Amino acid sequence: MSDKGVVFDIQRFSIHDGPGIRTTVFLKGCSLACFWCHNPEGRRPRPELMYRADRCLACGECVKVCPNHAHALTDGVHVFDRQSCKRFGECVKVCCSGALEMAGVWMTVDEVVEEVLVDRPFYSRSGGGVTLSGGEPGLHSAFCREILSRCKTEGIHTAIETCGNCHWDDLEEIIEVTDLVMMDIKLITPEKHRAATGSTNERILGNASRLAGTSVPILFRTPIVPTVNDDPDEFGRIVSFIEGLVRIRSLSSNGVAQPISLELLPFHKMATDKYRSLGLEYGAIGLDPPSGEKMTALARIAEDRGLEVAVR
Repeated sequence: MSDKGVVFDIQRFSIHDGPGIRTTVFLKGCSLACFWCHNPEGRRPRPELMYRADRCLACGECVKVCPNHAHALTDGVHVFDRQSCKRFGECVKVCCSGALEMAGVWMTVDEVVEEVLVDRPFYSRSGGGVTLSGGEPGLHSAFCREILSRCKTEGIHTAIETCGNCHWDDLEEIIEVTDLVMMDIKLITPEKHRAATGSTNERILGNASRLAGTSVPILFRTPIVPTVNDDPDEFGRIVSFIEGLVRIRSLSSNGVAQPISLELLPFHKMATDKYRSLGLEYGAIGLDPPSGEKMTALARIAEDRGLEVAVR
């Protein structure tokens, strides 16, 4: 059992990460590098410093406390040397403007569960619960399993959001205590998937097929990203794959099968500031979000093939 993990956010009153009102726990560390990622602070597995220059007052307090001289004032302008930063976080404690923020903090299972239980009244009234997201929960299977197991003992609905790019044994360990799996299917062609995410998708598609053979409800999610998967042919391949999984579940189930559905998520550029604060290049800066008409047209393709589809 892993008693600790790195959490970069706990989002309360979430309504987009499963049914009802939920508390979403975001874990650091991901096995993909999608160039449009909406949560770049979740990519790396360790805590890291975010610096927002537009908030900096150049007060110099961070310069005084940093033991590695990562901060400096040059002609009254704050300069941050990310290479020298060892992520001790002393500078964050003295930054009064919010220009410095630590993305990620080590938390125990007890601490996470305690945070989740605070919102229990909202779960019972709305049919909500807890969702583990990321990053990638499958990279923290023991930690996630313990959190979800404790939540189920408390009668709380459990869900995970996964890209599926992890060992099946780790994913299986988590879904044994999970009431809903939300899994991304971004592309079907392995070469295109590698170009867009840094990894091929054989493991992802294999895990999706195995998941279809279980009894857990599945919500597949496809982020619609211009130039990546927004043309009818490419999106049609995704629909065909999910159609096949629906058949797998229908054949393997004894009686009424748990649902498999699809949700389409439009690309957006709200993470632009995050990339800048992490010193990362934002590869999707030149893209525009898909139009409502485009999202409706793609949803219709899936609906015409008999899939249950939602558009966020």
